[in-house]
Amino acid sequence: MLEHLQALPTDPVLGLAAEARADSNPEKVDLTLGVYMDEDGLCPVFAAVREAQQALVAEEQTKVYMPPAGDEAYNTGMRRLLLGGDSRVLAEGRVSTVQTPGGCGALRLGSEVVRAASPGARVWVSDPTWPVHIPLLGSVGLEFATYRYYDPASHDVDFDAMTADLKKARPGDVVLLHGCCHNPCGADLSLAQWAEIARMADLQGFTPMVDIAYQGLGDGLENDAAGLRLLVERLPEVIIAASSSKNMGLYRERTGAVLFVCEDASHAANSTGHALAAARRCYSMPPAHGALIGGRILADTRLESAWRAELEGMCTRINGLRVSLRSALESATGRDYAFIEREKGMFSFLGLSAEQAQRLRREHSVYMLDSSRINVAGVNAGNVEYLAASVAAVLGD
Repeated sequence: MLEHLQALPTDPVLGLAAEARADSNPEKVDLTLGVYMDEDGLCPVFAAVREAQQALVAEEQTKVYMPPAGDEAYNTGMRRLLLGGDSRVLAEGRVSTVQTPGGCGALRLGSEVVRAASPGARVWVSDPTWPVHIPLLGSVGLEFATYRYYDPASHDVDFDAMTADLKKARPGDVVLLHGCCHNPCGADLSLAQWAEIARMADLQGFTPMVDIAYQGLGDGLENDAAGLRLLVERLPEVIIAASSSKNMGLYRERTGAVLFVCEDASHAANSTGHALAAARRCYSMPPAHGALIGGRILADTRLESAWRAELEGMCTRINGLRVSLRSALESATGRDYAFIEREKGMFSFLGLSAEQAQRLRREHSVYMLDSSRINVAGVNAGNVEYLAASVAAVLGD
């Protein structure tokens, strides 16, 4: 049987990252994977995470399964983190939560519930979007439509085109939105634009699904959730897929949550029931370690305060890297790169052609996707000038 399988192409991002790791050039620059890296090129462990983990290991007395919905301290903390402690919908009991294996698990369970509620639903995804969105949500049989989002000429959101496309969304459809720090372009909606999307959703009857994987890495925890909170306060239902990989550094622990904001508590409970049934089919029970760490942090005032300070430092560093990268590129090329400083989070397009991106890899050991999407966190004081000079070289020929 298995001999009939054909070889599949390597994942373009993971394959390129492997190529970068194998490059022996000491000046190589790896801007491929969407992982936060410090000045030494390491993905660090938060001090708050390390402390919570040590306490967990010291006190843990069992390895029995987690509850089907996951760790309640983590779920409670995530609801508060995403929606705010004074959220009206939380007070009204209209939100249910299921802990998931990372943000990917949250997207998958969210799509399972959408499929159960509206089998004919179309999911509207931005152009561009994270490449795994369509395989994840499409794996349950949902159909897709695309809305224009990013204008390469202005390096900004093309909101007129976006809203023109979303006028075609109908009741029972889902519009997938990036909560902040858009992956891959870094161009985010303004609060006024979020308000217009909320107005359209209310008028047309579509349901927003918000993928928020980078809360805290754009303008801080509260500001990064402002658009999401606006939708939740104004609409009867919103689906939220959240990840703790980036803002807690729990990448390998696969820690996330899916939240269902519904018109009333009974609908929220029904949504959870369908999500748990889907989880039972997909992976049975949720992983423990990351959620138990995250739950300890979010339930402990001192630990949460320490974690918030560390996250704020990461956010400040990323925004500072954007300033440095803009300056270096403008000095090296004589071109305008102000958009890099305007954008948010870990990603930006440099505006290079696929051929230029390939030449950067081949001639300078600078690794980015063919779309010229870069991970800004891969930039540091030691490589920013070399990166800029390399870009100038391929632009000048």
